[in-house]
Amino acid sequence: MAKRTKKVKSVGRFQARYGVRARSRVRNIEIYQRAKHPCPSCGHIKFRRTETSIWQCQKCGAKFAGGAYAFHTEAGQTVERAISGDQTIEEKPQPKETEAE
Repeated sequence: MAKRTKKVKSVGRFQARYGVRARSRVRNIEIYQRAKHPCPSCGHIKFRRTETSIWQCQKCGAKFAGGAYAFHTEAGQTVERAISGDQTIEEKPQPKETEAE
């Protein structure tokens, strides 16, 4: 029998259920979370997800807490920038008052 999950990869287990958009989102997340990434401490591409929100380097053994599906989350990056002082609080520019009033 032919392999039936070539296009859909790991979400072939859902068959025709849940809709295309939901299955494609799950597929993209699973591909990213199961891939190897560069380690923040040693730089080798041996950094993987071991448990939910726990990421570990297979070479140096460094463990980090990150997002459940991705090591760097948008919220986490915002917090890191705010702590390091790179980001200032952005205020909306106020309209200039004219002197004619």
